[in-house]
Order: sequence, then C-alpha cells, then structure tokens
Amino acid sequence: MTLDSSVRDTLTGPTLAAGWVALFVAALPALAGVELSTTVRYAPLVASVVVFGLPHGAIDYVALPRAVAGRVTGRWLAAVGALYLVLGAAYAAAWFAVPVAAAFAFVGLTWLHWGQGDVYPLAVLLDADYLDSPARRATTGLVRGGLPMLVPLLGNPETYREVVAAFAAPFGGSVGDLWLFAPDARLALGAGFAVLTAGTLAANRLATAESPPTAWRVDAAETVGLWAFFLAVPPVFAVGVYFCFWHAVRHVARAVAVHDGSRAALAAGDLRAPLRRFGREAAPLTAAALLLLGGLYLAVPNPPTTLSGGAALYLVFIAVLTLPHVAVVAWMDRAQGLL
Repeated sequence: MTLDSSVRDTLTGPTLAAGWVALFVAALPALAGVELSTTVRYAPLVASVVVFGLPHGAIDYVALPRAVAGRVTGRWLAAVGALYLVLGAAYAAAWFAVPVAAAFAFVGLTWLHWGQGDVYPLAVLLDADYLDSPARRATTGLVRGGLPMLVPLLGNPETYREVVAAFAAPFGGSVGDLWLFAPDARLALGAGFAVLTAGTLAANRLATAESPPTAWRVDAAETVGLWAFFLAVPPVFAVGVYFCFWHAVRHVARAVAVHDGSRAALAAGDLRAPLRRFGREAAPLTAAALLLLGGLYLAVPNPPTTLSGGAALYLVFIAVLTLPHVAVVAWMDRAQGLL
C-alpha cells in the first residue's frame, strides 16, 4: 500500500511524535529515581478506555470494509460483527475453561498484534523500502511485538508474574512458579531476543537502498529506545502508555487513511477533521464495549475488588476483543499488500 505524499506528510509527524513524546515523559520518573504510586502506575490503562486504547479497535466495523472494498455496506457490517461474535465468544469461553493458558495466549497474541501494528507505519508512513520482503516484515514485527511483551519480563519478572496471575485470578486460575520466570530462563530469552533484534536491524540495513537510510535510522532508534524504555519503566505503567499513545495512535492513523474524505482532508493538511470523524465512529462501539465489560465483571467467579485486579479484568476484556481485532488487521494487511 502507498499513500500520496501529501497525506503521508500530514500523518507521519504527529503519529510518530505522539508515541515518542509520551514515552519520553513516562520515562522521566524512572530516570529521576521516583517511585510511582499504584494509582499512577495504573492511570494509563484506565485512561485507555477513552484515550485511543479501547476506541482504536471500535472502528474496525468501518475500517475493514473501507480498506478491502472501499465502502461500508450492510454485508460488511454483518461480516465484521460475526467475526467479533465468533472469535470473541470462543476466547471468552477459554478464559473460563483454562484461564492460565488463556492468559499466556494473550501475551502471545499481543506480541503478534503489536508487532503487526508497527510494521504499517514503517512500511507506509516512512516508506521503508527494506520491508518489501515478507520475511523482513515478519522478523521486524516479531522484534517490535517482543519489545513491550518480552522485555518487561527481563527487567521486572516479579511484577510480570503478578500481572499474569491477576489475569487468571478472577477465573480461579493460579500461575504458580513457572520456569519462564526463573533467572536462567530470562537470561536465555533475553540473549536470544537481543540477537534477533540486532540481526533484524542489520539485515534491514543491508537491504535498504535508501541513501541516507532515513526510515532505517528511525526504525533502529525506535527499537533501541523501546528496549531501554521497557527495561527501565515499571511494566504496567510502561505498557499502558505504549498502548494508548504508541500502538493505538498508529492504528488510528491507518484507519483514517482508508476513508476517502479523511484522505482528502489530510492531503490538504487538515488532521482535525479525520480525528473528529474517528471519534464519532468509535463512540458507539466503545460505549457498547463498556457495557460488555460490566457484564464480564458480573460473570467471573471471583470479581476483583482492587484497582490492580480491576485493571487486570479490563485487560482480559481487551484480550477477548484483541483476537477478532487481530483478524481484522490481518485482513487489512492482506488487502494492502503487507501480508
């Protein structure tokens, strides 16, 4: 997929800057040695209910048909609704049946999806020529998704275990002491992922014909910066900020770019009108999702009573929505030549 240069110029700067600025500000307390309170650590996840996080998937019902067919029809709305109903219901049932397995599946699913979400801005907004290869797109996505999903385990294993345990707890699941959290496991995973990161960046550098290699430099800087960010910043806080201002914002940019009217506005340098349209289109299903979240709270065997427990249940709900959302994005990838 390619975008007109005028559209790309309007989208690229704000889209990338949102994540860079948010992560820089979020890293300042860690750099200053300030310990964040529990409320502050969970604040970005709470904010994600309305600040891009939950809403970024609430426009799938219009983003997918626009990307694939160029227009929204009743059949497309039914197809997206059926996709969410079938996949979401199946994954919700898995949480009740095998909560620990479902929790680790969520980590793997998010790894896949957040990597998937970072390939688009590199390939389309930055026009990275080295991502013309399916293999390089796959390894780049694998690295990018592992930064928020694996690196926090390396630096904060106990917190990581607590979060995964909190996912399973409302359903009666217990994580226990797994090899994954042991020092030797983290050493092996960290070393392997570091090699994968370096190898992927090196292969991409060799494959680019761009001179100077601007897109690759941005890719490398972001990759190294995210490594440092997720090692240094408390995991829950780091992931919440990343979810709202990095991953979700980049998907919103992709979604607005498939709308003809929004593209025309972007070509004219207008970012506000596409964002207003995004807000209007995301609002109904965001509200519906919040009602479903309330239903999940009432349905679980052990409803949470703390902020951390409530945030974990919210993330479980996000997990249920993520599976069909991944399918939607994969469909968009295929239609736009990224898969």
